[in-house]
Amino acid sequence: MALDEKTYGELREIAGRYPEARSGLLPMLHLVQSAEGRVTPEGIQACAEILEITPAEVSGVATFYTMYKRRPVGDYHVGVCTNTLCAVMGGDEIFSRLKEHLDVGNDETSEDGKITLEHIECNAACDYAPVVMVNWEFMDNQTPESAVALVDDLRAGKEVTSTRGPRLCTWREAERVLAGFPDGRVHEGPAAGAPSLVGLGIATERGWTAPEGSDAGRGTDLTGAPADVAAASDASQEAEAAAVEEEAPTATTAAEKKEAQ
Repeated sequence: MALDEKTYGELREIAGRYPEARSGLLPMLHLVQSAEGRVTPEGIQACAEILEITPAEVSGVATFYTMYKRRPVGDYHVGVCTNTLCAVMGGDEIFSRLKEHLDVGNDETSEDGKITLEHIECNAACDYAPVVMVNWEFMDNQTPESAVALVDDLRAGKEVTSTRGPRLCTWREAERVLAGFPDGRVHEGPAAGAPSLVGLGIATERGWTAPEGSDAGRGTDLTGAPADVAAASDASQEAEAAAVEEEAPTATTAAEKKEAQ
């Protein structure tokens, strides 16, 4: 399927956002996926022509990053984190249950074209493990049962809202947002939840602050130690390192000695 003129125009618009046009390749590939449902040969050729690079260079990027797909993706991309903490907390069981429920393997799409299932690496949401993402929006603290209910609701066309984000859109719509075309949902849902803010609360209660450049000698550091003590320790370490460096023979000196022998 050939890209239409509107998509070509938006690809050129993305390239024009950057001092170096080829810096726009990543969002351009997201736009191709929004229009085509995957990275197509036509999309690769279009990006190459606009950026004046080779199709091989575009393809090299498209095959390096796992968010770019060479096969059609369903209406909803469901990513189950199976990295260490999520796996321990039940991520592997969730993924196994969804494979059985949807009758698909990894990175495959359900027969009705609604759900593409993939096990993915850390989503940087360990405080809500195990985590599932739908079109890159968080669904926190999942169980096998809640994950099955989630995909069933999506397949039935019910409105589903991320636990820390907006109402879920389709995968193609999400790809358009990643290309830099906002959908107006950025302010929906909370930006952070209580588990993510625990550290900030402790720091506030204890009066801990981050170092302020040359003014780091005032207050306390984030370990609770007086900042002047921390600064003195840093200075001591620097002095020790300098002394070691001064005493150590340089590579040139060592080579000269070996040659003299």
